[in-house]
Amino acid sequence: MTSLAASLDGVLLVDKADGMTSHDVVALVRRQLGIRKVGHCGTLDPIATGLLLITIGRGTKVQDLLMSEDKEYVGTLTLGATTTTQDREGEVLESKPVPQLTDTEIRAAFEKFRGDFYQTPPMVSAKKHGGVPLYKLARQGKVVEREPRFVHVYRYSVDRISLPDVDFSVLCSKGFYVRTYAHEIGETLGCGAHLKSLRRTKSGRFDVTHAITVDQIRALRQEEIASRILSLPQVSRMRGA
Repeated sequence: MTSLAASLDGVLLVDKADGMTSHDVVALVRRQLGIRKVGHCGTLDPIATGLLLITIGRGTKVQDLLMSEDKEYVGTLTLGATTTTQDREGEVLESKPVPQLTDTEIRAAFEKFRGDFYQTPPMVSAKKHGGVPLYKLARQGKVVEREPRFVHVYRYSVDRISLPDVDFSVLCSKGFYVRTYAHEIGETLGCGAHLKSLRRTKSGRFDVTHAITVDQIRALRQEEIASRILSLPQVSRMRGA
């Protein structure tokens, strides 16, 4: 470990690229900074892009605190097909014709999922069952009982309707699965749906507009990446703590 790496503590805001896992980003930051103690807050699926909070050094101690923050997303759902993963990566389970839905009908389906409600985590998720991530059990063809979790949607907007696609944004509590949200809206509309794309724009007070891109992490020198790390006092001030 270099003397610079040894002194690094804090949070790096990263704009995750499509196709990467959250662990891929952690591995990249570890390699580029030459530091082992690196974690992340709030897993993003490979199809999702946007804000991933990377904790470094003593920053890993505030990981749970940062993970408890509300999140904001923009996404697109595609009506007419349900999949094994509830997103475009899965195998199609069922296809149905998409009726000529009105804007009012679509907005009414979104309105059903506002405020407090329970959500059952999808089988393909990082949530653990008996210490094993659900996605690993799903790969073995197993389906286990999942405890529904209490979630909250603070606000949402339906931004564009171009059937079968619907663009939306949502501000939600921690532990919220946007894939399941898309799936359940499709069920409500009677034709099924899956998540086509997703981007996390905010986590608590942190915004993706201030994040470093994956390409920048690959291209910049260690000192330049280090200069983008928010110190623990900065993180505390930004959180309003």
